[in-house]
Amino acid sequence: MKEINNIESRTEDAKEYFDATGLIPEHVAIIMDGNGRWAKKRQLKRSAGHKAGMDQVKTIAKHASKRGVKVLTLYAFSTENWKRPLNEVNYLMQLPVDFFSSFMPEIMEADIKVMMIGHPSDLPKKTRKVMEKAIEETKDNNGMVLNFAVNYGGRKEILDAVKEIAIMVEKGALKADKINEKVFEEHLMTSSLSEQQNVDLMIRTSGEERLSNFLLWQNAYSEFHFSSLLWPDFGEVDFDEALRIYQKRNRRFGGL
Repeated sequence: MKEINNIESRTEDAKEYFDATGLIPEHVAIIMDGNGRWAKKRQLKRSAGHKAGMDQVKTIAKHASKRGVKVLTLYAFSTENWKRPLNEVNYLMQLPVDFFSSFMPEIMEADIKVMMIGHPSDLPKKTRKVMEKAIEETKDNNGMVLNFAVNYGGRKEILDAVKEIAIMVEKGALKADKINEKVFEEHLMTSSLSEQQNVDLMIRTSGEERLSNFLLWQNAYSEFHFSSLLWPDFGEVDFDEALRIYQKRNRRFGGL
């Protein structure tokens, strides 16, 4: 795959990267990496990178919805991100407030349904409240699910599911020999996504090639696309490029 370095050439070559008649992944997950590096390259504060990244969320969410994606899960804040400097964490906690205050009309117009996975009880009250309000206001929407992973960690999700199942076995509500993948998935945070629970296409920006504790179970058979672009530079044509590459893959799920 050739490297595409600027928005003009990427836009010019857009048709090469997307087939509107091809298969569209139902569940796309994105690790939105590179906000800080984007800001540093421009000699800006890291907060400027996070602000630019938030604006790009709006762009990609609307575009993914138009392309027919059914679920878009975005890794917004991990359980490990609390280790960052306090001023940066506070800024990140303010972003959902700013995001929904400006983007909600477009969310409603696009019939997008907002959901969240993670541990909201640990979030600041203002962050938790705005997330809950967005979820409530969009609960009857029937379009793409915009699923935010906030204060989320894949290992903790799996451990929590194991504990829930262990308690059921201990109480006699479930026999150990009845535990299978379906039962296990019913106890994951993504269970409400039903048939779209597992990821089809996982995208990570900034050139890093790792999962970083993101949807460890759900990514078991997903197709991976690693982009060298920093998240604020990852636009519509780059999303289409990822879709096009996905369309060329042959998903065998362990078979022939």
